Amino acid sequence: MAEAPRERLQARSGQLAVRLLGPVGARWGEERIALGPPQQQAVFAMLVLRRGHVVGVGQLVEGVWGSAAAPRSASSAVRTYVSQLRAALEPDRPVRSRSRLIVTTESGYRFPTPAVVVDAEVFAHETADRGGTAEAVYERLTRAVGRWRGVPLAGVPGPWAERRREQLTESLAAAREDLYAAAVELGRYGEVVTELRSMVREFPLRERSHGLLMLALQRTGRQVEAARVFDEVCDVLARELGTQPSEELRDLHRGLRTGRKARSLAWPGGTGVRVLPSSRAAAPDDRRSGAPTAGGSAVPSLPMLGSAGALCHQRQPSARAGTRPGAPATVGTAQGGARRTAAARLPSDIGYFTGRGRLIGEIRDHLLQARPGHSPAMAVATLTGIGGVGKTALAVHVAHSLRAAFPDGQLYVGLRAGATPADPAGVLADLLSVLGTPPERLPLDLEERAALLRTLLADRRVLLVLDDARDAAQVRPLLPGTAGSAVLITTRAPHVAVPGSLSFAVDVFAEAEAVTLLGTLAGTARVAAEPEAAQALADSCGRLPLAVRIVGARLAALPRHGLRAFGARLTDTRTLLGELSHGDHAVESAFQLGYRALAPDQARAFRLLSLLDAPDVPLPVAAALLGTEENAAEELVEGLVDAGMLESPAPGRYRLHDLLRLYGRRRAESTERSEDRAAALRRVLALLYGSAVRVARTALPDNVPSPPWFHPVDHPGIAFEGTEQARSWFRAEHAVLTTAVEQSLASVPDALRTAVELLTLIAVCSLFPSRGHYEDARRLAGSAARRAAEAGEPEYRARALHTRAWLSSLVGEYAAAETDLREALAWAEATGSARRLHVSGVLLALVLRATGRVGESEAAMAGAERFAGDPDDPASPAGFARFVARLHVAVGADKPPSGLRLMTPLMRRVDAHGTSLVKAQGVVRLGAALSGLAPSDD
Repeated sequence: MAEAPRERLQARSGQLAVRLLGPVGARWGEERIALGPPQQQAVFAMLVLRRGHVVGVGQLVEGVWGSAAAPRSASSAVRTYVSQLRAALEPDRPVRSRSRLIVTTESGYRFPTPAVVVDAEVFAHETADRGGTAEAVYERLTRAVGRWRGVPLAGVPGPWAERRREQLTESLAAAREDLYAAAVELGRYGEVVTELRSMVREFPLRERSHGLLMLALQRTGRQVEAARVFDEVCDVLARELGTQPSEELRDLHRGLRTGRKARSLAWPGGTGVRVLPSSRAAAPDDRRSGAPTAGGSAVPSLPMLGSAGALCHQRQPSARAGTRPGAPATVGTAQGGARRTAAARLPSDIGYFTGRGRLIGEIRDHLLQARPGHSPAMAVATLTGIGGVGKTALAVHVAHSLRAAFPDGQLYVGLRAGATPADPAGVLADLLSVLGTPPERLPLDLEERAALLRTLLADRRVLLVLDDARDAAQVRPLLPGTAGSAVLITTRAPHVAVPGSLSFAVDVFAEAEAVTLLGTLAGTARVAAEPEAAQALADSCGRLPLAVRIVGARLAALPRHGLRAFGARLTDTRTLLGELSHGDHAVESAFQLGYRALAPDQARAFRLLSLLDAPDVPLPVAAALLGTEENAAEELVEGLVDAGMLESPAPGRYRLHDLLRLYGRRRAESTERSEDRAAALRRVLALLYGSAVRVARTALPDNVPSPPWFHPVDHPGIAFEGTEQARSWFRAEHAVLTTAVEQSLASVPDALRTAVELLTLIAVCSLFPSRGHYEDARRLAGSAARRAAEAGEPEYRARALHTRAWLSSLVGEYAAAETDLREALAWAEATGSARRLHVSGVLLALVLRATGRVGESEAAMAGAERFAGDPDDPASPAGFARFVARLHVAVGADKPPSGLRLMTPLMRRVDAHGTSLVKAQGVVRLGAALSGLAPSDD
C-alpha cells in the first residue's frame, strides 16, 4: 500500500505543535524547541497531555521514576526540569516574571490550554470519527496513520511513558485494522495483502488482522492461502493462549470452505465491554431451571462463562417485541421529562446453575446494602478463587438475581487478568460510550475518564460486574463514587485492596454439588444408576466446576457411554488434562491464563512446586523445592497466592489444586531440565534427612555416628527445640515425607542412600503417630529394598530390609521380621558387611528369643557377636547398635499410637543404656519381656 502523505503538523501563528507519535518534539512555527534529556521530555509530555489541570510533583515523580525506584532527589529534579522547560519554551521571558506556559500552583504545575496541537490527540480524533463513505474513512485513516514517526514517546523513560506507549500502540493497531478493512471494502486487495501480512507477523494474536487477510486473499481468488492463514492463527492461539479462534473468524473460514462469499470483518477489536442483550426481561424467579434457550439444543452445549469475561458462544434469547437486540431499556424519568436509558449488559445466566446457595445469599445481602437508606457507601463484593472454580458464572448468576434492585442498569466488563490485561483507560472509554458519551467528549486522561464515569453514575442505582480483575490498580478507576450503586468483582488474587470491599472465597464444589451438576448435564438417571462412578468422576475433576461441566457436557454428547467406562479415560494423569476439554472449553486454557500472567521467577516457582505430590507443604519444604532461602521463597509463593495460582490454607502452608499441580507438572516437564527437576526433589529429601538427623542430635548430643554409618548431611534441617516439637513436625509433614521418598525412589537416580538412611532414622525414632503412618513407613522400606535390588545395590537392599524388619518387630509381627532379617543377612554375607551381619544378627536373635526359640536365638547371637567389635567404639558395629537402642529409648513415644503395641516401653524399662541390642544378656532380658506379650492383632 502506498505510504500516506505525512502532513507536517505545523501550527498556525502563535500555536505550539507537539509530537508524541515518535521521538518527542515541539515547534513554534518553524522553530524547533530543545526539550532536554529523556526524563525532562517525560515531564513535558505529562504536563501537555493534562493541560488545563494541575499535575502534582508526586504524580510527576511517580510517572518518571515509579514510587519504588524514585531517588531521594526526585522532587528537586522535577523542579529543575520544569525550570529548564520554561527557559526552552519562553526564552524571551524576563527574569523573575511568571511563566505563561507552565504555571506553578500550590499543589504542582499546570500547563494552560492556549493554542497547542498534539499529534496524538489529532490522531485520536481522526480515528474516532466513523462517519462518511468508505472512501472518506479510508482517506481519513490514511492521514491519521501517516502521522506516526516510529515508536511513540521514543526513548522517554518511566511507568507513565510505558503505559502511554502501550495505549498508543494499541490505538495504532486498531486504526490500521480499520484502514485495511476500508481498503478491502474499496476493493484494494492487492495493495492491502502485503500490509496485512506484515500486520499479522507483528501482532500474531490479533484475530481481526488474520480475518482481514483471509478476506483479501479470498476476494483475489487465493482460497488456499486464506485457508492456510486460518490454520496458522489456530496454531498460534492454541500454543500461546490455549484457546480457539472466535466465532466470527470460524464463520469466515466456513465461508471459505463452502464457497459462500465472506462478509466484511467489522467486529470490534475486543474492548472488554459486552454488547449483549439481557437474558430475559422477566424477573429471575420466572426462569425455569434448566430450560433451554431459544433455538438451543436439547443436549447441553456447555454454555459456560470463560475466565476472560466472554460468554462462550451461547445463543441469546429473543429480545422483547419491538426492542432492538442489544438496545438498552428505558427506565425512570430525568429532569425535563426525558427518559433515561438503563444499560442491560450482563451475559446470559446459566439455566442449570448448581449449588452455592449459602454463598449466593451472603453476596446478595451484602450488595443489597447499596439500596437507599441501607448504607451511606457503595457496596463492593469480591469473589476470589482459582481459575475454573466458577467465579464468573456465580457473579453473573447473582447479578441477574439483583436486576430489580438496580433498575438504572447492569454493566459487565471483562478485565482479562492475564499476560495482556485490559487497560483501565480503554475500559473506561467503552463504559462511557455505553452510557452515552459521544467520542468527541471522551477525555484523553485516565483520571478524567474515571471522574466522568463517577459523574454519570452519581445518584443512579447501577450494578457493575468487573470480571477477572488482575489487581486493585486495574479496578479502582472503574468504581462508582456514590452510594446506590454496587460492584461485583471476580479475581484469582485472594486480596484485592478495594475500599469497602468484602471478599467471598469461592472454593471447589462439595461432592454432592459436583454430582448434582453432573446429573443435570449428563442425566440424573445415569448418575443414579452408577452413583459410585459419578463420585469417582467428580473426584477425577478435583470437584472443579469447570472440569465437572466439561465432563457432564461430554457425557451428554455420548448418551450410550456408561459413567464407569468414561471414567476410565480420566485415570491416566498423562492424558487427564487433554480429556478435560470440550468444544472451546478446556481446564488447561483456564490455567494458562493465570500462568502466562506470572513473572518469570514466579512461573518457575510454580513449576517446581508442582513437582511434589503432597497435598500441601510448609514454607521450609517450599524453599527446598525452589532451592532458595525461606525469605526469598516466601516472597515467591505469596506472589503465587496473590496471582491465584496457589492457595494458603494456613499461615506458612501452601496448597495446589490437584489439576493445577498436574498442569504445573506438565509445564515443568516441557521447560525444566530433567536434572533440575530431580534436584528439586533431592533438596526436599535432604531437608527431611537433615531434620531427622537433628532429632537424633537433640536426643543424643555427641553420639550421632559419623560416616560410614550416616553420610554427611547436605541440608541443616529444621532446628527443633526439643523431641516433642520434632515429633509434632514429622507428624504434620507425614504426607510430605512419604511422597518425597516415593517420588525420589522412583525418579531420582542417586536418592537411594538418603532415602534408606532417612527411613532408618524415622523407624528408630518411631516418628509415626498412627497405625496408618506406621504402615506407610513399612511400605516405603519395602519400596527402597526393591529399588536397591533393581539398582544392583546389595548393601542398601540389606539395610532397607533390616529397617522393615525393625518396624515389624516393634509391633510384634515376628514372622515378617524374621523373613526380612534372614534375607538381609544373606545379602550381608554376600557383601561381607560386618555392620549388617552384626546388627541384623542381633535383631534376629531378639525376634527368635521373643517367640520362645531360645536355641536358635543363642546361635544367631553368637554369630552376630563375631562382628561386634568394641561396644565403646562408636565406629564399630556394636557401637552403632548401641546408638540405635539408646536413640529409640530416648525418642520413642511414651504412649504408642492407637492400634499399635510397641516394644518401646519394655525396652525403656529393661534397657536404659542400649545393651539390649549389643550383648547377649540384654537380648535375653528384652526377649524374655517381649515373649510375655501376645502379637498384635491389629
